[in-house]
Amino acid sequence: GPFRNKTRPATTTNQHITTMSDTASFVDPVFLSRFGLPRMNVLDYFLHPLNPFRTKGKTTNELLTQQGISIGTLMAQGTGVKPGPIPLSSAEHEYSMSLSRHTGEQYELMLPPPSEPFQPHSNLYTIRHVLRTNPTTVKVLGIYYILEGVIYKAPCVRSLMKANVTRTVEGLAEACNALSACARYDPSTGYLWDFDVKDEEDDDKYCRHKWKRQRRVLDNRRPGEYSAEEEEGIRASEAVDNILLRLSKCPIVVYGKSVPK
Repeated sequence: GPFRNKTRPATTTNQHITTMSDTASFVDPVFLSRFGLPRMNVLDYFLHPLNPFRTKGKTTNELLTQQGISIGTLMAQGTGVKPGPIPLSSAEHEYSMSLSRHTGEQYELMLPPPSEPFQPHSNLYTIRHVLRTNPTTVKVLGIYYILEGVIYKAPCVRSLMKANVTRTVEGLAEACNALSACARYDPSTGYLWDFDVKDEEDDDKYCRHKWKRQRRVLDNRRPGEYSAEEEEGIRASEAVDNILLRLSKCPIVVYGKSVPK
């Protein structure tokens, strides 16, 4: 079938917006095999009756289609002022002007970025769903893109923020796990970091013992005596340890999600 997943459109009280899953998509292989997907029929493809992303109400695009106005017909026949055939860019401009003369819900085929050349065929198209109240005022209701013939809905800001926060939390969790494995504590020296991974516990004990002996040789202080700089370092290490302990108990870090109360 044309659906890429089993997600069905969810009902909503807003007549202008259809809530769909972020992973939903639509493709019609029959249409693509018969007509292809050049720019001149992208809107016809998007207005497919089975496309779950299109609005259920009447759109200006369908009204123009009933009048025999589309980008393809404009290219072939032109207008009263410009007899056909006319270039694709001119046909798209005339079609946009026809949309601006009407109000209501409309679908607009967006131009490619300025850095990309205007071509009749592309692997990626962007469509904007708007509610027009006058020739110069529109309210954007949604953004869609067609990649290799598959229609997707552009993610909302909430979805983007959620994905970014999830990646950040995962990175923090990995960093905390790595740091917790390197934290060491000795009653005579306090907290210290050991970033050299030891395969055997004996090697680790030997390194810490050697470090303590080197310290006594350098400053001739008894165990338990610290300079002001060392005491400040110990307090900082304790603060870091408290942070690591709190993070290790945080449900978002441990399980990747918050635990409902």
